[in-house]
Amino acid sequence: MSPPVDCGPQGTACIIQQYTDSDPTEGYADFTCGGLSYDGHKGTDFRVPTLAEMEKGVTVLASAPGTVTATRDGMPDIYVNAPNAPDVSNKECGNGLVINHGGGWETQYCHLREGSLAVAKGDTVTTGTNLGQIGLSGRTAFPHVHLSVRKNGEVVDPFNPDATNTCGQSERTLWETPPQYVAGGLLDIGFHDAVPEFDQLKAGLEDPATLPSSAPALVLWAYIFASQAGDQVEFEINGAQGWEFRDTVLLTKPQAELFRAVGKRQPAGGWPKGDFNGTVTMIRGGAAISSDQISLTIN
Repeated sequence: MSPPVDCGPQGTACIIQQYTDSDPTEGYADFTCGGLSYDGHKGTDFRVPTLAEMEKGVTVLASAPGTVTATRDGMPDIYVNAPNAPDVSNKECGNGLVINHGGGWETQYCHLREGSLAVAKGDTVTTGTNLGQIGLSGRTAFPHVHLSVRKNGEVVDPFNPDATNTCGQSERTLWETPPQYVAGGLLDIGFHDAVPEFDQLKAGLEDPATLPSSAPALVLWAYIFASQAGDQVEFEINGAQGWEFRDTVLLTKPQAELFRAVGKRQPAGGWPKGDFNGTVTMIRGGAAISSDQISLTIN
């Protein structure tokens, strides 16, 4: 089977936020025995970083050939914890569909964008057929497609279909080419003239190309997924006239999504004019697991 989004060089980056829960107890674990899951999670969540990316239109693809046996559309794209979110009881999957692949195998695709479904019940699909777009419908807190794989009604982890609990890459997977396992990292970084609100980052805060020398502050922020206790986030800003700033933030608990921001208030006389470069590096166990850079001009 293939990923349910285009993970090629010209496609969407395959950011897997959560994997199938492989822990049969009240705890949870992904197939590596890592923490990218939650108790009872029955699939693999392929996400995009922000709502802005979702709104560009990210195509959901059939992971294997088969026949569409069920569809649902018409549910709004809205965070499940939003004040005006509708009741999604018995509709947690949101907009989505089920494909029968024969031999007791089926896949289910959840949380598609309202109005985007491109197939109907009874349609025959091949691997890579356009099914719709990544959305935010149903019970979800970030834009993604949830892919469930089942055999005779039982959930199967495509990364570890034999449930061998090897705490790593299984000898057999269902993937033609298994997507890379990424244990956490940076979703986005940016400069701003104040500490942003988390909702701004989730929506897709636009990066300024320039800021005035009178800007009240210079802030470098990082939008992060899958943190672990003990992770460190290093921030570095280098600017005109030798201006520089460094800070390291310690993360104290596991979180699916979070952000951190550091910076300085405007110095006396304003910011020096010229180019500024920001670098954010996420460190786990003494090794860098994710890094990104950004620049802007003060004028």
